[in-house]
Amino acid sequence: MAVIKIRNTGEWIKGHENVGSFLEKQGVLYEHWDVSKLPSHLKETFVLSDEEKEEILAIFKDDIEDLAARRGYKAWDVVALSDATPNLEELLKKFEQVHIHTEDEVRAIVAGHGIFIIKGDEQTGYFEVQLEAGDVISVPEGNPHFFTLMEDRQVVAVRLFIDPSGWVAHPYEEKEEAVQ
Repeated sequence: MAVIKIRNTGEWIKGHENVGSFLEKQGVLYEHWDVSKLPSHLKETFVLSDEEKEEILAIFKDDIEDLAARRGYKAWDVVALSDATPNLEELLKKFEQVHIHTEDEVRAIVAGHGIFIIKGDEQTGYFEVQLEAGDVISVPEGNPHFFTLMEDRQVVAVRLFIDPSGWVAHPYEEKEEAVQ
């Protein structure tokens, strides 16, 4: 289950209802999928074949289609990151730059975990959403954010898109405040 850390105060927000309520106020979608249906051979596998990625998409087909129908997503895929990922350091450097997109950035974590750092409202500032398997998040179009891995550097996530070819990170420059 996700937990949130408000960077400028050090406050932690825990518990499904509290996390969901906070994120809703920030305009961020948060849901939870049942990852217990993931077979054991995929629960701790962070290097996936194309067949295993397709298996994950088939397992979560109903969840994906439900979210896609509600939010207008037209395509999806699976991404797996770990120390075995070629050029992981380069990817992380790219991910760890504050940016925006011209559509939502959606991740459904099915194994491992990761962190979204999101710019909240003026009072909140930046906050971290530490995601675990089952957590689903959608950072709204135009909302400054970045993604990184936790210390063990392992995640498998379903990504949903309106237009995968248009899902490009655009750098975001802070006007007055810095990412804390």
